[in-house]
Amino acid sequence: MSGFTSKKRFLDTSMSFSTLITHENHQVYSNGNRLLASRVANDIDSSILPGLPDDVAKYCLALVPRRYLPAMGAVCKKWRSFLKTKEFITVRKLAGLLEEWLFVLTMDSEGKESHWVVLDCLGLKRQLLPPMPGFTKAGFGVVVLNGKLLVMAGYSVIDGTGTASADVYEYDCYLNSWSKLSAMNVARYDFACAEVNGKVYAAGGYGTGRDSLSSVEMYDPETGSWTLIESLRRPRWGCFACGFDGKLYVMGGRSTFTIGNSRFVEVYDPEKHTWCEMKNGRVMVTAHAVLRKKLFCMEWKNQRKLSIFNPEDNSWKTVAVPLTGNSNIDFRFGILDGKLLLFSPEEEPGYRTLLYDPNASPGSEWCTSEIKPSARCLCCVTIKA
Repeated sequence: MSGFTSKKRFLDTSMSFSTLITHENHQVYSNGNRLLASRVANDIDSSILPGLPDDVAKYCLALVPRRYLPAMGAVCKKWRSFLKTKEFITVRKLAGLLEEWLFVLTMDSEGKESHWVVLDCLGLKRQLLPPMPGFTKAGFGVVVLNGKLLVMAGYSVIDGTGTASADVYEYDCYLNSWSKLSAMNVARYDFACAEVNGKVYAAGGYGTGRDSLSSVEMYDPETGSWTLIESLRRPRWGCFACGFDGKLYVMGGRSTFTIGNSRFVEVYDPEKHTWCEMKNGRVMVTAHAVLRKKLFCMEWKNQRKLSIFNPEDNSWKTVAVPLTGNSNIDFRFGILDGKLLLFSPEEEPGYRTLLYDPNASPGSEWCTSEIKPSARCLCCVTIKA
């Protein structure tokens, strides 16, 4: 797959852009299910399982082992439609069948091809995702929504010309397929994005012509559409976002009205439709993750320390990162089983993943783990499905 790459590769004038571009397809199925999917019957109005009430039938379908779900989704439109709903995840959760998976975007050693790889709770490689449709891009956003992986917007090069994208693609792990969702209202890249209360927010970034943006938009999965909402107080790019207590926090990056990197944290309240701000953020954040209602991030200037933000009192604390098992100063974060994983982008002799357990007794929070991607880690998200 050549669907993702670093922004640096786009700006390298000695590179042939033709090697980066992939052809666009509106929907991609795994090879094993392509034939079955073509035979789906037009029976959306029929009962789920003849002779059974729908609530009982739904529970029966939810008990099917995960590895059989892509084939099950190709049996009929009624089943496929149910597998794509939030209700299906809810029923599996009630049945105790949800599993935690790491979705890791990796880059090969030559920096030419990237792949989404799925790791299980033991860190074992279980699956390689089918290629995502669309063109090669950088500066895209990644969000998990209702057990699905969303890849949004980004910077693409088409016919030798760089442009901002508004395309949004969704990967359904039950059906093992990509689909194209409604495009965003504003094409953008290097922006902040996060899920809050079942909706996705995208804020700031660069737009067409490299204009810095203050616009913010929200995706509602119930309507399948994007809506522009109240803008940021100032244009902002290279930032990131997270959600706490039903509010959207945007921090990091640069702003038009500040010198250097911005320490302002902008907080959006969806109920009041208003923004407020604090001036106690972190700058030049290279990795971040939300774990147990706290934000963990690492700054470029101080990459052997974790900064931990508590939204209850808007306070920060700092935790030193040990050298044991890994002397690297650049990490990508992953979350598994309530613990923070620190992946090194570049493998070194004797390298092991660092693991931080926020619930461990003082002095024993850190250890090492054998869990690590098979190639350079660009980003990582956790999906329970």
